[in-house]
Amino acid sequence: MADSSTQVRPGGRSAKVRAAVHRAVAELLAEEEAETLTLPAVAARAGVHPTTLYRRWGSIAQLLTDVAGSRFTDDLVVPDSGSLAGDLRRWLADVATDVADPDTLALMRATIGSGPAGGCACVEDRHRQLAAIIQREQDRGGTAIDVENAADFLLGPLYYRAVFTPEPATADWARTLVTTYLATLSTP
Repeated sequence: MADSSTQVRPGGRSAKVRAAVHRAVAELLAEEEAETLTLPAVAARAGVHPTTLYRRWGSIAQLLTDVAGSRFTDDLVVPDSGSLAGDLRRWLADVATDVADPDTLALMRATIGSGPAGGCACVEDRHRQLAAIIQREQDRGGTAIDVENAADFLLGPLYYRAVFTPEPATADWARTLVTTYLATLSTP
């Protein structure tokens, strides 16, 4: 008989429940306004008892933060074109394409609307990706750039346009943000 303390349970019930709940959130946000999203509605769609959601997440805000954190983690590859300009243009164009997706946009709007932690979940991995691009540039001997300043200049307008305006945040528009940002770095 195997020792139960050494057995590894890949996934298991907990992972299946989490996947079903995340899928249910995405489906409900695609069908309805975020304001109508409730833990009982998500539980019914996911095929689990509402107490499971209350016990694990506690509130719709915490659930949305978890879904967004999962959705926006490692979803984009950090490019390595050999130059800061190339890396930033490709990466920000990919971010723009991602946030233009209606399902992604619905999740972002709902999560941002759920509180400060939700907004952080939508951009936390983007900051890590940007920091990796900037670190690679510094490792190549290039310009030292402040990550927060770059995020404010590049992600701020992109997310604002995507979330709060009817104007699309297109990949081409995102590339012009990079060109403008890089021009400001070379201006004294």
